[in-house]
Amino acid sequence: MAGFEVAAAVDGNQALELFRSFEPDALVLDVMMPGLDGFTVTERVRAQSEVPIILLTSLGDVEDRITGLKLGADDYILKPFSPKELELRIHCVMRRNAPSRRGGQGDNPGDSTNGSGCSWVIVGNLRVDLTRRKAYRDEERIRLTGMEFSLLELLINQAGESVSRLDILEQVWGYRPTRSNDSRVVDVHISRLRAKLEVDVENPELILTARGKGYMFQRIIQGGRVKI
Repeated sequence: MAGFEVAAAVDGNQALELFRSFEPDALVLDVMMPGLDGFTVTERVRAQSEVPIILLTSLGDVEDRITGLKLGADDYILKPFSPKELELRIHCVMRRNAPSRRGGQGDNPGDSTNGSGCSWVIVGNLRVDLTRRKAYRDEERIRLTGMEFSLLELLINQAGESVSRLDILEQVWGYRPTRSNDSRVVDVHISRLRAKLEVDVENPELILTARGKGYMFQRIIQGGRVKI
């Protein structure tokens, strides 16, 4: 593919070996790879890395595709697809995963008071650094993928207002859905975000469901957003 350095694997085991040695900026995995399948590779990679993952699948069952997203994939493409679509999806997940160029790289939530205009959102013990694209609970870093953070950032920027699944797909994933079940991508990522951010996933207090409309981040009260 033009503009990319590509390392190809013949099966899932080789894919894991290349992941460790090649250190790619993104992974494109076929669900039906021989040996370890794409689901297994996704699960193992996600346990140690936030690298963007796109799954290629010909499986017609929606639940099969949702399985990959629940395991940590950022997006999926249903076969057959055009090379141009794949290229656009890769660019999108890589862009969302890129660290901000405006901030530093440290993990300490207190080390960004350097006059760089860092913008924080603080809700209870949750602290979100919008400049450096990092989130913390108390002093502990919450590991979010690039797509997860972009989704969180969109909801925060429209706190108190519902955002439709269609708008989320367009603004975070960068495309309009072509199938009615494409919006399930959003639902799965919301579930993953809640699992990482909410104290009680069954009774979320941060990311709320606006029935019939979409999702919303709780309204940020005065003083909830802090400019450093």
